[in-house]
Amino acid sequence: MATQKSTIANRLESLRQLMRREGLAAFIFPSTDPHNGEYVPDRWKGREWISGFDGSAGTAVVTLNAAALWTDSRYFIAAADQLDGTEFQLMRLKVEGTPSIAQWLGKELTDSRSKEAGIDGSVCACAEVEDLIAELRVAGGLTLRTNLDPLREIWIDRPAVPLEPVVVHPMSFCGESAESKLSRIRTILRQQHHADGMLVASLDDIAWTLNLRGADVHCNPVFVAYLLLSSRKTILFVDGRKLDDEVRDYLRSIGVEQKPYEAVAEALRNYPDYNILLDPNEVNYTLMRAMKADRVLRGASPITTMKSVKNTTEVECFDRAMLRDGVAMAKFLCWLLPAVRQGGETEMSVDRKLTALRAEQALFRGLSFDTIAAYQAHGAIVHYEATPETDAVLKPEGLLLLDSGAQYLDGTTDITRTIALGPVTQRQKEVYTLVLKGHIQLEMAKFPDGASGTQIDALAREPLWREGLNFLHGTGHGVGAYLNVHEGPHQVRMEWKPAPLHAGMTITDEPGVYVEGEFGVRIENTLMIEPYRETPFGRFLQMRSLTLCPIDKAPILTDMLTDEERAWLNSYHAMVFEKLTPHLTSSEQQWLREACAEL
Repeated sequence: MATQKSTIANRLESLRQLMRREGLAAFIFPSTDPHNGEYVPDRWKGREWISGFDGSAGTAVVTLNAAALWTDSRYFIAAADQLDGTEFQLMRLKVEGTPSIAQWLGKELTDSRSKEAGIDGSVCACAEVEDLIAELRVAGGLTLRTNLDPLREIWIDRPAVPLEPVVVHPMSFCGESAESKLSRIRTILRQQHHADGMLVASLDDIAWTLNLRGADVHCNPVFVAYLLLSSRKTILFVDGRKLDDEVRDYLRSIGVEQKPYEAVAEALRNYPDYNILLDPNEVNYTLMRAMKADRVLRGASPITTMKSVKNTTEVECFDRAMLRDGVAMAKFLCWLLPAVRQGGETEMSVDRKLTALRAEQALFRGLSFDTIAAYQAHGAIVHYEATPETDAVLKPEGLLLLDSGAQYLDGTTDITRTIALGPVTQRQKEVYTLVLKGHIQLEMAKFPDGASGTQIDALAREPLWREGLNFLHGTGHGVGAYLNVHEGPHQVRMEWKPAPLHAGMTITDEPGVYVEGEFGVRIENTLMIEPYRETPFGRFLQMRSLTLCPIDKAPILTDMLTDEERAWLNSYHAMVFEKLTPHLTSSEQQWLREACAEL
């Protein structure tokens, strides 16, 4: 830890030397990359490099005399630990009294000779940079420079842009050709936006559109590229070293040209048509400014919504992938308690065991995110990841929170189970049962087509709110079809997210409660939104569990469940037992029969 602290101190000094030379009073490091991704290749992990905080969300800000890092509730505990002993002050987002970045800079730079902050405009979405420019102006007449990347100079061993191979994703998994998708995109651009074309910067949107996959981003089967559509051409900007002859032939067959990744800015300056749609929440500030403003139409990319509605083939593939994932989970849970009682198991060892069981399944391609295996107090750290230093030994008591998922060629999985490893406290049982009630209430929801996730979010929280409990992360997110495990535009969360819900969308259901220093509980299934019924009042939707895995009954206080909630759980377990049993050994079947027995 001391070595890490001194390393961060040395990096800050190198940055400040550069800032003095450039006349900058502050520099801002977001968590994103040129494609506004949630998970980014190592080359663009500048915020982690400068601060030492390795969570997926956060912004580091450094002045000549101070440093601070903003992150959300998922990382409060982890960030406090990782920043301890460094200059960085932890700023807890959405907590009363926490200043915004602009407010903090306005105060910190009151007596500064320079009133200019910096940010690399190529790694931050245009809308975010424009908002920051306006906020800094209000906060103290501060200005923002966007054309400097200090990491090019001070990050000596900075990783290169990844060069993992691109592969064609078969039609048997996609269900729609790339030519069809490109045609639909152009139709929407003309009809809804009156646009001649668009720049696609989101990596999962590019992969989905072209029916290609890659391995440039940890746990996400995407590749670093841009896709430019004009009225007559489609150009993929990607390092040619990623493409073999099969992929090159495929691109030619669907009418897609290939140019170097770095050529995208010049192509925008020479864009042939009258106008172009650029999504300011997706396209970075530097590329947005490469186009003349009077030719730019600002609006949301239509691809994100198109991708979120799964076709029949994708739905069938999800069911097959979830079945195999459920088999792996059942085998793991059958093994877990006897192994813990025998002794020697830790958070990291059970992670390895579950990964190995998933790897035995057909079409497995890796994890969809780093597994969270969090025992007792570690369960209160929402995005905890065990390390050799923190790796807790599992005892036959208390709760293990296990959040995991896999990438299969036919689907992406995401599941959380909280498991009683032995006796648990009355308080743990109460919290577990309340979280289960919230989970069930959302799974049972019926709602109008086009309702937003925010409008149904309270269903999962109401049992918790009655007891003065809450959680600050979202309740649900979309899941990609062998793509990113977090997929929008729809979400279920307290904050207003107007994206409508439609049949064919995946969504997770994952309420939780986290008692710092004691334990955490989360229960998560991935669901498919499907038609429910039509009435004179419109079309209504419901949700079907894709996830097939028993929910631990041991910590349930059954008298806290309503008859309807108990019936739902019994019905769910009956389905799990019916679908998984044929794929298990006799001893595993016996375990599953008990795990799925009616309450």
